Amino acid sequence: MKHQQLDIFARGASGQPKAKRQPKKNPSRRRRREVKKAPMLVDAFDPQASQATKVSHEVVADVGPAEVGPELTSNENPSTEMEDMVDVAKRETAIAEGPHIFTVSEITEKIKDLLERTYTEVWVVGEVTDFRNRAGKHYYFALKDAKSKIRAVIFGGGARSLGFELADGMELICHGHINVYEPTGGYSLIVDYCEPKGIGALQLAFEQLKKRLEAEGLFAPERKRPIPFLPHRIGVVTSPTGAAIRDIVHVITRRFPHTGILLHPVRVQGEGAAQEIAGAIREMNEQEGLDVLIVGRGGGSIEDLWAFNEEAVARAIADSRIPVISAVGHEIDYTIADFVADVRAPTPSAAAEIAVPVRGELAESIGQRRRQLSFALMRLLENRRHGLHSLSGRLADPSRRFPDLVLRIDGLNQRLIYSVGTRMDGWAQRLAKLISNLDHLSPTNILAKGYAVVEGPEGKAVTQARTLSVGDELKVRFHRGRVRAKVSKVVDG
Repeated sequence: MKHQQLDIFARGASGQPKAKRQPKKNPSRRRRREVKKAPMLVDAFDPQASQATKVSHEVVADVGPAEVGPELTSNENPSTEMEDMVDVAKRETAIAEGPHIFTVSEITEKIKDLLERTYTEVWVVGEVTDFRNRAGKHYYFALKDAKSKIRAVIFGGGARSLGFELADGMELICHGHINVYEPTGGYSLIVDYCEPKGIGALQLAFEQLKKRLEAEGLFAPERKRPIPFLPHRIGVVTSPTGAAIRDIVHVITRRFPHTGILLHPVRVQGEGAAQEIAGAIREMNEQEGLDVLIVGRGGGSIEDLWAFNEEAVARAIADSRIPVISAVGHEIDYTIADFVADVRAPTPSAAAEIAVPVRGELAESIGQRRRQLSFALMRLLENRRHGLHSLSGRLADPSRRFPDLVLRIDGLNQRLIYSVGTRMDGWAQRLAKLISNLDHLSPTNILAKGYAVVEGPEGKAVTQARTLSVGDELKVRFHRGRVRAKVSKVVDG
């Protein structure tokens, strides 16, 4: 994308041609025609008239809400001389036979049958007047234009599914059928569908796209990304000549000077504007160093803002890697772009305020925080100093405790010596007793009484004489000393 400098504060002049005046119709001429035509209307309802003389009625072709045609007017074909002669003959015959007299119910019934069979499905456009909401169920009102007025009613089911509030002065396009209420002879339009004139089709498209994208999760809160606190560079997708870019630049430079602004100029209304906006968003995502993207335009009608209700723009915003602020129209205007964007701003100026903080306020806030931190540290140090002083006052001189500690150590030493000596004496007495027991049981003490131990040739003690043989050498152990001897005789006793 090529960058160029744009004079965003240039103002253009535009004018609108004046509408031509339409020539006024002559009402007196119309009344003369209606008076001249009145006797023929009476003849049309004569049951004695032949089929050739009955008045034929045109059934108006259905016209959709986007193609409302001009009002229907009666076709006034000039009567020929022959038709006048037939008409006179009919009247003379009727006078001879006597006129048919209708009751009020009969004539009303015929009118009801004629209108309800003819106008079973019609589209009517007009301005709402005399609106009444009876018990919150049925809507009663009238549709009027410059010349006429027709009563209309929307019954409970249709009223509940209307989708918008009716009010006097609103222009509507209504679909329904004609109904004649016999007790009063009045006729009404029973409405089964209506929409505001001029915005109905757009509003329907808006609601359908909104419902579809919401089902896909494009409006989900978890998809929303936070806006950077201090963006270094901000991208803007809008018209280079509109008031929106001037407001954005003015607010950003006033709040945080030296913030980078990159404008991608696009058309913001008209055919092809949505594709330009979507392409600009994708191109801006290819730029390096952009922290925030503002997409929007100034206020206008729903037709002017419609580019931001296109699916292409919604998809481009959803796919953007850069957080997007939507700033379309005024505070009361909502578009599909507002629902998809990460943040919705009510106006372009508000979008700039969301994108950057006020530098002076930020500096003041930092200074205030610094002062608060310094004060808090000083208070903390003062509290710690006061606590240390309090503890030092409670602490006595350690040297004054030395004599007591020395005396206590001496006492503990004496107790230790006594305890060790007592325990040693006990262990000595126990050891002497064990030694005495061992001496008493020792074989050497028994030898002292005159006994001896004789060991055989194998060095084992001899306990039986029969285990010896004559000539065996013996070792004899006495209490003191040993001798060697030989067996000269064995006596087994």
